[in-house]
Amino acid sequence: MAGTTFTFAGGSGSQLSGRLEPPEGTPRGWAIFAHCFTCGKDSRAAVHISRALSRAGIGVLRFDFAGSGVGGGQAEPLSFASDVDDLRAAARAMAAAGMSPSLLVGHSLGGAAAIIAAAELPGIAAVATIGAPADLQHLLRFLRPSDLDSIASEGEASVEIADRPFVIRRSFLEAVEGIDVETVIASLRRPVLVMHSPRDQVVDIDHASRIFVAARHPKSFISLDTADHLLTAAADANYAAAMVGAWASRFLPLLTADLPQVELAEGVVATETLAGKFQLKIRSGEHTLFADEPASVGGLGTGLSPYDLVSAGLAACTVMTVRLYADRKGFPLERASTTVQHEKVPDMMPPDRFTRTIVLDGPLSDDQRTRILEIADRCPVDLTLIRGSDVQTKLSGTGQAADPTGLVDLGGS
Repeated sequence: MAGTTFTFAGGSGSQLSGRLEPPEGTPRGWAIFAHCFTCGKDSRAAVHISRALSRAGIGVLRFDFAGSGVGGGQAEPLSFASDVDDLRAAARAMAAAGMSPSLLVGHSLGGAAAIIAAAELPGIAAVATIGAPADLQHLLRFLRPSDLDSIASEGEASVEIADRPFVIRRSFLEAVEGIDVETVIASLRRPVLVMHSPRDQVVDIDHASRIFVAARHPKSFISLDTADHLLTAAADANYAAAMVGAWASRFLPLLTADLPQVELAEGVVATETLAGKFQLKIRSGEHTLFADEPASVGGLGTGLSPYDLVSAGLAACTVMTVRLYADRKGFPLERASTTVQHEKVPDMMPPDRFTRTIVLDGPLSDDQRTRILEIADRCPVDLTLIRGSDVQTKLSGTGQAADPTGLVDLGGS
């Protein structure tokens, strides 16, 4: 999704340009993403999380803080207070545009800014932090002793952090010493999600512990396992995005589909044929097909494997969804097809990856193709795979006279 430009007046009055990632259908809520100290609105974490929330029906604004050093031009003074003011200004601008935000998501220093800003934004229903510091003093580790001396004697200094120039003034250091993140979050009384990697080399995991302990319930903690601070691996950014989306859904209105819905299936029955080791006959209503495994693993190769069947469901749902959408919008889509491949990715959690390739035939414009691809990411089976499902397992009660229903509940699996 390319998103759209959203320009607004920041806390200092200067114009800030952000990217708005609106959901394709009716929004169930709006959010603001606050980027990390040395990042910007186009960092991997910002883009992946914003787009994942958009697919889940939550529109997101991501923008560059004033003084972030992003976007070229001369470096502006860095100010944590201005970051907080920019977040509040963004919330006001979104509300004025009819998109009042109810969720703040902050990465690293942006997480601390989100906590502080939320305290004065009553419309914010929940806050999620990723690798956020529990205090701001840790920022001083990025400065050399000579930088601190220059700031003390001259009032400011130009420094390079992550190969980008920043101007730091004495007022920034004073703000670092005067802001107590833990006290603010203790009085916030909003749902808080704390996400952190135990291998974070920039902000130690102890910061997550302090934030979590200080926060009031309801609060949640999710470990980002082997991720680095910037979530540079796509798998880590995607995992964090999925977790934020799933968690935030508890505090926002239920998602209502904006697409015509396909009638639900009656159910599927799989029964061994006793021909070969794995062959099954699958029946759903009046429809039948075979499932099997390849001969290379002991099967007969007479049908789709279980993961092929899952891939087929995703592929079919994708094509049906884009067809319904294209017809409703009047787009000249002549034919759509989707190829889905499943693989297990080592060191990725969860390890399953479904790669989907979509072919759209017809005289479609670039904008129409983009919009169709966006809606493909919201097909029902796609959302089911991303969010996860509750699976209940029951054993047929044949020979179990004690259960008059004929079923013995074994609980979830």
